[in-house]
This record gives sequence, C-alpha cells and structure tokens, in this order.
Amino acid sequence: MPGATAKTPLTEAGIVEAKRIWEQYQREHDLTGKQGYAAGIDPKTGEVWIDEDIVDLILLRKSQGLTSPLFFERVGAETFYTKGWRA
Repeated sequence: MPGATAKTPLTEAGIVEAKRIWEQYQREHDLTGKQGYAAGIDPKTGEVWIDEDIVDLILLRKSQGLTSPLFFERVGAETFYTKGWRA
C-alpha cells in the first residue's frame, strides 16, 4: 500500500505461540461450516479472527486500528504461513 511502513515480522517464538493458540482454539470452538476460511492468530494477544478471505480479515483489523503481524491458518488445511502487515 502507498505510504506503508513495515511492521516487525513474527519471531520463531511468536509462530510457536500462534500454533499453540490455534490448536487450543480449534478444541474449544465449533468450526463446522468454516472449512477453507482464513484464520488470523495474534500470538501477542491470543486473539483469533476468522473470515472468508485473508484480505478481508486484515482490512477488518486495520479498521479497528490493529496492525500487528498475524500467523495465518486455513481452517481445515495442513498448510500455514505468516504475513506482516503494512499500515
């Protein structure tokens, strides 16, 4: 995005924590009907956001003034990745 500034990327410890949070979240919440949705996990706050699209998820957080890097999972998928956000 024009005029954006890079935020600090997730650390290895942050990734490990995000994975732990996601495992716990899946045990405690019914994700039926959310297969393929994007889940954004903030390892510092423990918050989890779920939306149909990663971009929509990021824009929702940005509208709330939240720009910290997230760890992303796809509900029901084995793969994952991280993304720092530019605000």
